[in-house]
Amino acid sequence: MAEQATEQTTPRADRGRASRGGRQSRGGRRDDRRNRRDDAPKEFEEVVINIDRVARVVKGGRRFRFKALVVVGNHKNKVGVGVAKGADVQAAIAKATDVAKKHLITIPVANETIPHDMEVKLSGARVLIKPAAPGTGIIAGGVVRAIIGVTGIRNLLSKSLGSTNKVNIAYATIEALNSLVPREQWLGVKAGAKAKAGEEE
Repeated sequence: MAEQATEQTTPRADRGRASRGGRQSRGGRRDDRRNRRDDAPKEFEEVVINIDRVARVVKGGRRFRFKALVVVGNHKNKVGVGVAKGADVQAAIAKATDVAKKHLITIPVANETIPHDMEVKLSGARVLIKPAAPGTGIIAGGVVRAIIGVTGIRNLLSKSLGSTNKVNIAYATIEALNSLVPREQWLGVKAGAKAKAGEEE
C-alpha cells in the first residue's frame, strides 16, 4: 500500500514542480519586459503640483471626480502645464500630462538664468521673475518652484503676488516664461518699439 501511495504521489509532485517551473519562466519573461520598459529613458519629467476633488450635483446626489495640475519639462528649456479631470487620480494625472505635452513652450535661457525681468498678471495671480547671479539657485516657492525645477534654469528670483489659486499661478508663470525675449532679439524689439512710437506721434 505504501509503495502504491508513493507511486501515485510521485507524478503529482513532478507535475507540481513542472507547473511551478513553468510559472517561474513566465514570471521571468514578465520581469524582463518590465525591466526593459523602465530602462527606456524618459524625455520629460512629470511633476504633479496639485490634486483636487471636485463635485458636480446631479439628480441622484453628487458626482465626485478628481482634477490634476501637472507640469512636464525636459530640463532643456522646454516646459508645459496641463489641467484635466478624471474619474480617479491616475486617470486625471494621465490626461493632464497629455495636455501639458501638447502645450510645450521653449524658454530662452542665458547663463542658466533668464535674460531679463518679467511680470505677468493673469486673472487674479501676479508673478514676477528676475534673473539671478550664478550660485543663487532657484528662489521661489510652491507652484513657481515646481515649474522652474523641470526647466534648464538654475538661478532665478521670483515672487508670487495676488491670488493663491495654484492653477492661475501656474498659468501666469508659464505666460511669464513664454513672454521672455532672447538677448539676440533685444535690438530688434527696441527698434520695433521706437518705430511704433514714431508712428503714433
